[in-house]
Amino acid sequence: MTHNPALLAVALLWTGVASPVLAQGVNGHGSMVGMEMGSTKSDAKDDASTREFKAADTAMMKDMDIPYIGDPDVDFYAHMIPHHKGAVAMARVALKHARDPATRAMAKKIIADQVTEISDMEAWLKRHGR
Repeated sequence: MTHNPALLAVALLWTGVASPVLAQGVNGHGSMVGMEMGSTKSDAKDDASTREFKAADTAMMKDMDIPYIGDPDVDFYAHMIPHHKGAVAMARVALKHARDPATRAMAKKIIADQVTEISDMEAWLKRHGR
C-alpha cells in the first residue's frame, strides 16, 4: 500500500479543522455562525487557484450551515450533500489548475465518485419525503 503525502496532509488538516466543528455539533450547537473562517477570506496576493479554492470552501461551509433536526439519517444526508458538492467544486478547481497527473487523476475520481454519491443521497432523501 502506498501513501499519498498530499492526501495525508489534507486528511490531517481536515481532522484539525473538523474537530471543533464536530465538538460543536455534539454539544447541540450545529450552527457554524460566528466561527472563524479567516483562511477562506480572499487576499489580493492569492493566485487564481487559491481564490477559487477559498470560494469553494466558503460556499460549502455556508451550504452546510443548516440545522440538525434530530433524525440521524436525515441529518447525515442533509449535511453530507453540501460537503460532497464542496469536494466536487474543489476537484474542479484542481482539474483547472493542477499539473501533477496524480492530482488530476484524484480530482477526476472524486468528481465521478461524489457526483454518484450526491445523487444517491438526494434520492434517499426524496424516498423518505425530504
